[in-house]
Amino acid sequence: MSDKLDALLERLKAHQRTLILAMAEHDGLPAGSALRQVAELENVIAAVEAVAAEEADRRKSDRG
Repeated sequence: MSDKLDALLERLKAHQRTLILAMAEHDGLPAGSALRQVAELENVIAAVEAVAAEEADRRKSDRG
């Protein structure tokens, strides 16, 4: 499962990076919808990282 979580995390980060770089190309403030999308991705990234850490802790405790 950790491989799948890591892959998901990388996809999310790559998408967020793409959005941020696209926003940087334009002068002025980015659209609110773009900002919300980046913020939502940040929340999902944090959630996936938390689940990955929980899974790692559980595997360690299962080993003994």
